[in-house]
Amino acid sequence: MNGGIPIAEAVLDPSCPASTPVPARLRSARLAVAMLFFLNGALFASWVSRIPAVQAMRGFGHGELGLALLAVALGAVIAMPLAGVVTARQGGDRVCWISALLYCAALPALMVAPDTMSFVVALFLFGAFHGALDVAMNAQAVAVEKLYRQPIMSSFHALWSTGGLVGAASGGLFAAQGLTPLAHLSLIALLSVVGAVLILPHLVGNEGESAPSCNAPAGFSRPTCGLVALGAVALCIMMGEGAMADWSAVYLRKNLQTTEGLAAAGYAAFSIAMAVGRFLGDWLSARFGAVNLVRVSGLLAAMGLSLALFSQESAVALVGFAGVGAGFATVVPLVFSAAGRTKGVSPGVALASVSSLGYLGFLAGPPLIGFAAELFGLRGALGIIVATSLSAVALAPAVGRRKDSTL
Repeated sequence: MNGGIPIAEAVLDPSCPASTPVPARLRSARLAVAMLFFLNGALFASWVSRIPAVQAMRGFGHGELGLALLAVALGAVIAMPLAGVVTARQGGDRVCWISALLYCAALPALMVAPDTMSFVVALFLFGAFHGALDVAMNAQAVAVEKLYRQPIMSSFHALWSTGGLVGAASGGLFAAQGLTPLAHLSLIALLSVVGAVLILPHLVGNEGESAPSCNAPAGFSRPTCGLVALGAVALCIMMGEGAMADWSAVYLRKNLQTTEGLAAAGYAAFSIAMAVGRFLGDWLSARFGAVNLVRVSGLLAAMGLSLALFSQESAVALVGFAGVGAGFATVVPLVFSAAGRTKGVSPGVALASVSSLGYLGFLAGPPLIGFAAELFGLRGALGIIVATSLSAVALAPAVGRRKDSTL
């Protein structure tokens, strides 16, 4: 299961000589990691696209469904730190192998759970495998980026967004054709297993996942000041992502009185702008620098959401939501790239710390907006995301290169 591509020959370090033309094995590793991001996004979106059908099948109310879905989040939050430690000790390629195949198997298992308790357990395992794969594949992305000695992290996350769009679109298509959730998710899982088996042998080996100059511990350790700051940036941005996913359509429907179809276009505009922004993110990062890009991105997100909130026109609001997507697009990839370069900390452990905080923001955002909406109305509650976007601007220096220190 070990790709065995050595990293000692080319590391993102000014003291290392510039790399020669990219070897074929390294190009294969980049393609493999990119496809792994795509599969991850497609698998998760395929499940999300069938949640309404699952709710109807099991007779859940909104509250019951919400409680059940928390199991996915709980599984991911618990698995991420553990996956970071195992990645540091055994290598991200091995964790990718195990978690990817189990993630595929867990997808159809959600449909065959016989009762509510087993369904919740299946959701927990699905979230755990998803979280473990997220950490391991990002560790692989950091390793490949180090070998390339140029920003490429955003392109990987762009493939995750693309996979999500494909998964959601195919889920809607299969549902419209009357394919049952079990048949749909089993087909997606089977195709994903075949794809995973083809791409996983090309991942970077364990020796490729940390710079030779980095004497990093492989176990649990106190987060450094830099990692806490990076985690705060991830939390701010992913809180906004969660809020856009759950509340953009509600805002358009309830506050601007749009049709249901037009309301759904709000999140579509956000998602498409985010995907496009991620495809451009590596070029923008190389051109303007990570710190400047995070500052501009946070301002763009804050202005875009402000435009949506202050306008009474649905078309203007859609433009505003697209601005939020474009603003959020590059920040998390830049944060993960910076985490993987943290001095004295294994990339797997660093990524697990930052991912856990970011995922906490993604989970906390929607209910926080809901509670605030009861007090201030939805327009006022979404102003929280304007504030968190501006907080990311203030924390932007965290993504710059620096020698970290412990708390």
